[in-house]
Amino acid sequence: MNEQSPYLNREISWLEFNQRVLDEAANPEVPLLERLKFLAITASNLDEFFMVRVGGLRLLIEEDSPRLDPSGLTPRQQLAAVRQRVRDLCACQERIYREELEPALAEAGIRRVGPAIGEAGQDHVLARLFDGEIGLIVTPAAVRDPKRFPLVANLGLHLAVRLRPAAADPKHQPRYAVVPLGGPLTRVLPLPAETGRRYILIEDLVRAFAERLFPGERIAEAVAFRVTRNAGMCVDEDGAFDLLAEMEGVLDARTFSGCIRLEIAASASKVLTRFLTRALAVAPDDVYPTLAPVGLGDLMELAGIEAEGSLRYPGMPPLAPAAVDPSQPMFPQIARRDILLCHPYESFEPVLRFLREAAADPDVLAIKQVLYRISEDSPVVEALREAAAAGKYVTALVEVKARFDEARNIDWARRLEMAGVQVIYGVKGLKTHAKICMVMRREPRGIVRYLHFGTGNYNERTAKLYSDISLLTCAEELGADASAFFNAVAGYSTPQSFRRLAVAPIGLRERLLELIDAEAERRRQGQKARIVAKMNSLVDTEVIDALYRASQAGVKIRLNIRGICCLRPGVKGLSENIEVVSIVDRFLEHARIMVFHHGGDERVFISSADWMPRNLRGRVELLVPVGDPDCRRRLTAILDTYFRDNCKARRLLADGSYKRVSAGRVPVRAQYALHELVAGEVLAEQRRRKNVFEPHRSQANGGQAG
Repeated sequence: MNEQSPYLNREISWLEFNQRVLDEAANPEVPLLERLKFLAITASNLDEFFMVRVGGLRLLIEEDSPRLDPSGLTPRQQLAAVRQRVRDLCACQERIYREELEPALAEAGIRRVGPAIGEAGQDHVLARLFDGEIGLIVTPAAVRDPKRFPLVANLGLHLAVRLRPAAADPKHQPRYAVVPLGGPLTRVLPLPAETGRRYILIEDLVRAFAERLFPGERIAEAVAFRVTRNAGMCVDEDGAFDLLAEMEGVLDARTFSGCIRLEIAASASKVLTRFLTRALAVAPDDVYPTLAPVGLGDLMELAGIEAEGSLRYPGMPPLAPAAVDPSQPMFPQIARRDILLCHPYESFEPVLRFLREAAADPDVLAIKQVLYRISEDSPVVEALREAAAAGKYVTALVEVKARFDEARNIDWARRLEMAGVQVIYGVKGLKTHAKICMVMRREPRGIVRYLHFGTGNYNERTAKLYSDISLLTCAEELGADASAFFNAVAGYSTPQSFRRLAVAPIGLRERLLELIDAEAERRRQGQKARIVAKMNSLVDTEVIDALYRASQAGVKIRLNIRGICCLRPGVKGLSENIEVVSIVDRFLEHARIMVFHHGGDERVFISSADWMPRNLRGRVELLVPVGDPDCRRRLTAILDTYFRDNCKARRLLADGSYKRVSAGRVPVRAQYALHELVAGEVLAEQRRRKNVFEPHRSQANGGQAG
């Protein structure tokens, strides 16, 4: 990495984030199955990193691009640095699995049965499993010519088999076959209960009985391997007559794209490895042998087994928010005051109830919503379909370019269209990443626009796992902006100036720069100035430069950045007033919150956007001001809690490395502290409601007291 550059390299910074996740897998204070989950997450993270980031670097190298990244490295230099860091990371993964997790699992009674037959009297059990199920499903494919190698699925597990030369072959040439182990097959195969909590990996089972797939042949070796293909291709929107068809073409193209990584069992011979690299056109530098199971991400299956006690984190279910009365409809509650929810400590249910009530309410005229990533059986989509069936005007902007969710979103878009929903397939040339829903309701005072803004997706499952913020409001100026926003993204209209919202790519970055520069100017004038922000990634150099200028002016800046950070903090004369911390814990930190001191009249925002070029220039994003004083105070308290963390927080150093924050006398673990904060609010609200006499209201007289 170029130490002279004011910016850290993006790719290496991301790998450092993955190392922090892996550190949780190595932490003996983390429950065992949670450690296994963190290990699996790091492997899945690496899969996407290779498909997208390494794939992108490979394309730049193939184009012989001379372009330097902000840290001053060429694509070739970045790829070389990435390869070395990835090998270190993989070695760490392998050590943690083999030396720590697998032995600890066995000690806890969750034991892996090895590939050798005869282990602990398992012969008949394994034979029955293979002959009665697995052996009936898998089919080997002979490989007679490496130039006609069978299609190997991206990230699919396979067994490469080398057969001994045929007796009649005078040249004694080895023969090869490939056995796909994907499709409906699960990676972790539990053995019968009477054998204890034991399991075998599918590749070990097929290896043990491989000769039954090749009657009359002798097997020299059988090893697991896996390929990663480049997913960096994009849709040609300018030439796309039918966007859905074009996206389906991109998905098909990924199936046949070049192999950029070959993972293979370290036991593979040089002969077999050379054959695979030649057949798959993989460079030697892109081969990653491992002594651990190939594709550690699949061990998420094992991490998800039923277990109690110390093997898992203690339960922390989402709580019913104190700000929402479950006995009252959502619309009058939002009309009384803005409602701020902090997920996953507070349930996502009020957001779902907001949509369900909108679908059923005869006074609701229209619903407009952006959908980026949604669950398989989405209650959000179901509510929109019910609303359309009830005769409401429903518009859904479904982003079919959401990477790796394209197929699911295409399917949902078609279902919505069949239900009568007006579906818009994103914005040409951009990804629509904004999290917004607007409900138009007829009331005695006129048409009222009820809004939901979020930092996370409309996915009730990830809302239990991701740290995010929801804001429910019917503020008039935000409603007017929301209408203008939907008109802009749904039609051909030129986006007009917004009263309160800032929208990327036409003004959000400029608004951020304005807010940062305003703090710097106030500090130059001798006033107090402060910036506190939380996000997933900080990459945009214009924003980083503005933060450097603010630091040089004396503005105190505190940043909580989960993942990539290209800013170097603590550099004398440049960034000594900037502190950057990262928190990796049981929930994925995903919220974007920003606070600017603004001369004491704080400006508080939530946002769908990280401070990255792709968010600020290549996506449709929202920066949402929070005006309600109670909501603003709550967001500030949430941010303060993150910066008090001395259990899971790590501080970014100027060289790009991270150092654990020293634990104080009183340990503070932000995620647990936030859960306790919410629990206290719920308890206080329950006590308050017990002391309030509320009369039943007549529905016949418009809800007035009878």
